[in-house]
Amino acid sequence: MDNLKTQGISMPKLGLGTFRMQGDACRAAVESALAIGYRHIDTAEMYANEEAIGAALAAARLPRGELHVTTKVWHENLSPDAIRRAFDASLTKLRLDHVDLYLVHWPSSSANWGAVFETLMKLKEEGRTRAIGVANFTTALLKIAVEDIRAPIACNQIEYHAMLDQSKVLAYLKPKSIPLVAYCPLAQGRVASDPVLAEIGARHNATAAQVALKWLLDQDGVAAIPKASRRESQQANLDALKITLDETDRKTIAALPKDRRCVNPGFAPAWD
Repeated sequence: MDNLKTQGISMPKLGLGTFRMQGDACRAAVESALAIGYRHIDTAEMYANEEAIGAALAAARLPRGELHVTTKVWHENLSPDAIRRAFDASLTKLRLDHVDLYLVHWPSSSANWGAVFETLMKLKEEGRTRAIGVANFTTALLKIAVEDIRAPIACNQIEYHAMLDQSKVLAYLKPKSIPLVAYCPLAQGRVASDPVLAEIGARHNATAAQVALKWLLDQDGVAAIPKASRRESQQANLDALKITLDETDRKTIAALPKDRRCVNPGFAPAWD
């Protein structure tokens, strides 16, 4: 599987999203994903599933160096002390001595960004997280983090899929070699019923969802973390990597309407 290199880490371009997965079902899903070859697992303190994921990681007994684990700090915990408490709790639940990537989950209007990123950078210096980054940041917020504070941002995790235009954020990230990690990469299932994507898929002996996922993963500097609890769905997402889209396919997908946002930032942080 292709990896993205960013801020000293190597992150598999395809990962497993775990939002709204809970308890034994979450543990089983992560164990299944690891068994078939996934090595990138995404979670967050807000998901309340880090314990289940920690159990799955422990049961898999994979070399720690083969795994990429991302977790996130919730917007209510962005004071320096609260960040440290949240980080310690996440690490304990995950049964790890470090995570690979620690993100600010949602922006907060009350955050002191200098103090936030100073705390995150200290966690990185201490070797407790290998890299730091952000999620749901606009270009204006990215400029504060990257240009004003000069924080070593390893990614911006945002909603991105074949039905949503993120060209403005991509235009900011790409020259700085900061990856975009796409959540909701299948538009919460909406791409599966799109006739244009289905037609492209039929030519490649693939599903519409696989086409949409490969379209994302073919882009430089873009990773994707589709949620998939069933082994069949996890395997289908892995198999999307085998598709070869041509230039006509890409132009057709690029021409699709790009206004179908699944997660309304206006409702943040109620969604992810």
